Amino acid sequence: MDIRLKIFPAIIFMLLLSVSCWGQSSDEILKSKLDSAFSELFSENEPGGSIFIQQGNKVLYDRSFGLADLKTKEKFTSKTVSNLGSVTKTFVAYGILILQEKRKLSVNDHLLQFFPDFKNKGIASKIKLQHLLTHTSGLPDSRQVEKDSLFYLTAKDEENFRPLLSTDSLEFEPGSKWNYSNPAYNGLALIIEKAGKMKWQHFIRKNIFRPAGMKNSTITDGSSPEKNVAHGYILKDGTYQEYDYGEYPTFTAAGNGGVWSSVEDLKKYIRAIHECKFISCADIQSSKTIHTPENWKDENPMFHSGVWFVHNGFWYNYRTEEQVRVIEHAGDQGGFKSHLIMIPEKDISIIWVTNNNKFITGPIRRILLKMKYID
Repeated sequence: MDIRLKIFPAIIFMLLLSVSCWGQSSDEILKSKLDSAFSELFSENEPGGSIFIQQGNKVLYDRSFGLADLKTKEKFTSKTVSNLGSVTKTFVAYGILILQEKRKLSVNDHLLQFFPDFKNKGIASKIKLQHLLTHTSGLPDSRQVEKDSLFYLTAKDEENFRPLLSTDSLEFEPGSKWNYSNPAYNGLALIIEKAGKMKWQHFIRKNIFRPAGMKNSTITDGSSPEKNVAHGYILKDGTYQEYDYGEYPTFTAAGNGGVWSSVEDLKKYIRAIHECKFISCADIQSSKTIHTPENWKDENPMFHSGVWFVHNGFWYNYRTEEQVRVIEHAGDQGGFKSHLIMIPEKDISIIWVTNNNKFITGPIRRILLKMKYID
């Protein structure tokens, strides 16, 4: 027998073995580098967080650090329920899309239809729900949060949206520019209640949490969650101080940041989105797609789909080395921060929450880029 016939299978086997070993070692190196980065950001006896990274069905990283509660010394885990801040807005937006699918409303409906007591009816008749969803309504944030912080410690969605009903002039024509608006989402939450004929918190539980299997998630409705939840902290004068309910305004206004969830439940949320569990796949795809308004005049391209921020690279406001398409939404409220990220072409999902006021996407991005998981 030709000796080459004997050697060739052995060479193939060794090549396959080396590729397999390289894949395993690459994942282990990734974990090691992430561990090293997070060891500098978290301490065992200080506020912490939880991080989850997945590629396809393979878990690349799943670790938690620090404490959920400095008083009880409860550890932060993937099951710790934490405030999501503005990630809440993705649930509100999907609530509107679900109602559209049920033909209870349309994203092309005008604001006046839901708020007939709007002071300037001409303005309200120009603003569509799509403008509220995409932060392109031009409505100014006329709340006096800083001047009347005591009031806004307990003000719910209605109280946060009410000042906008007196708007008599816009910052820009609806659909022409972009300006992030928290009270717009308080208004959208109220619209869910009007069209859905129930508290919007219950509507989201029924139509998103339950289909997704998010059993440990909840939404603020006045009082704060008291058990099995993290507290938010901000480092001031060398000491971590609690900075959530009772210390920071707008927590009670749920439409802009009232969802409390865990990494475990957010994994189910991402899976439910991928599998179209609570809305049609056509609407899911549309929710990840940019629809630029016809009268768009901003020098920058549109980057908000009505649910998610969608852009090339990790940041919508400046360029980075990687060119992968990123679908994401971050949250920041009091001492809590969070981020949900989907990278379809790499089949990567990233979920993290922290209660130490630290935003940790930067080191995750840099390590994934250096390790060639993204490009």
